Amino acid sequence: MFSPDDARNAPLYERYSIELLGADDAPAPDGRPGDGVTLHTTRGDVSCILHRPADERGVGVVWAAGARGGFDGPANGLYRDLAARLAGRGIASLRVDYRRPAHLDESTLDVLCAVWHMAALGYTRVALVGHSFGGGVVISASRYTTHARGVVALASQTMGAEDAALLGNRPLLVVHGEADTVLPLVNAETLIDWASGPKQLVTYPGAGHGLRECPDELRTLLEDWLSNLLL
Repeated sequence: MFSPDDARNAPLYERYSIELLGADDAPAPDGRPGDGVTLHTTRGDVSCILHRPADERGVGVVWAAGARGGFDGPANGLYRDLAARLAGRGIASLRVDYRRPAHLDESTLDVLCAVWHMAALGYTRVALVGHSFGGGVVISASRYTTHARGVVALASQTMGAEDAALLGNRPLLVVHGEADTVLPLVNAETLIDWASGPKQLVTYPGAGHGLRECPDELRTLLEDWLSNLLL
């Protein structure tokens, strides 16, 4: 009989199952840029916003929020802005709003469904980007899909991020604010220690958990890193 710890340490597919049943267009929430998409799964619907480039290159990014969910990400709308900028380079984006924010396993399943949807659209090589709670989500999700070619963890928690050891040769970018009072800088250093393959740690002096103090530098860093990874 599994103890709670045994259950947590078991592979995700032994604890939960999910199937992507299809997707429908939906209005983009609150007039946000991009096209609204509802993913229908056996565990409920996942709301997303899709940004498709005019120049299709078969690559994309899946963006995962913090524990409160939402679409826009840290640093005053980082995900929204970069989705538009990357589309200009031929990189698609899918911004995901969790069914059950703050639930690691359920949110990991949401991100996996988002990756499967991107693959069904022809974006078979993707990067996963997550902030805070979402850092653990995307690192955990990367364990279960070969479509994920690299991962970015922004001001990440460590729960779920233990799977950084299983990234293999897939690169990991870890970004953290040195003045983060929500999740300490040692989290980023721990993720780097866990990672088994190519890895890079970038820290910003004076930046807090939301990385609002370094929006321009962060946007440039991610746009270049994701472009170099995927193109």
